[in-house]
Amino acid sequence: MREIVLDTETTGFDPDTGDRIVEIGAVELMNHLPTGQTFHVYINPERPMPQEAFEVHGLGDDFLRDKPKFAEIAADFVKFIGDDAKLVIHNASFDMKFLNAELKLCGYPTMPYSRAIDTLEIARSQFPGAQNSLDALCRRFRIDNSNRTLHGALLDSELLAEVYLALRGGRQPGLVLEGGPLRGRSGTGAVSQGNGPRSARPRPLPPRITAAEAEAHAAFVEKLGEKAVWLRYLSAGTN
Repeated sequence: MREIVLDTETTGFDPDTGDRIVEIGAVELMNHLPTGQTFHVYINPERPMPQEAFEVHGLGDDFLRDKPKFAEIAADFVKFIGDDAKLVIHNASFDMKFLNAELKLCGYPTMPYSRAIDTLEIARSQFPGAQNSLDALCRRFRIDNSNRTLHGALLDSELLAEVYLALRGGRQPGLVLEGGPLRGRSGTGAVSQGNGPRSARPRPLPPRITAAEAEAHAAFVEKLGEKAVWLRYLSAGTN
């Protein structure tokens, strides 16, 4: 079974008022495993990028000016998603509305909403009343999203692929996905879920204590003598 986990970034909230897609990212799954095949493109929206959208996506007019228009990438996009693969999307109505608006402008057939698997709807049914944004779900399933400082379509689709697998029940902790790891997180492709081990961060967090605090703590432990419990744990940590 082939599925496409997909995300778009846009100039705003409504294609009916002239907003356009500026980025598409998609990840291919086969039988719920990533194959390593992705689709990613930046798009010239043929209109100015609003300041509020720039602050969210980090994509400005200068960067997008020389990028292809949607009509120029439409054939490649349609070929990648195919005719019958399900489209796994978070808040699917938003992305489907934009994609169909762009496809219609290019003279391509629009896609039925029945093709979409909405992970937001799944999350709301599993966790009613809880926060179910992509960031919140990453925290819930202990998926490392520390690289997500700005909204980016490919990174978000890769994160969503892990969230989708976790929402479906996940896999054994530490399982290496044969199709190739999802990029930007643990490097193993493993789906970390529930109370399992947290995926390693791409960059270790900086220490939260100052050098002065560490020195004061060391002096305190020294006063406790050689039987201090702190020394026992320090010794265990160096073995």
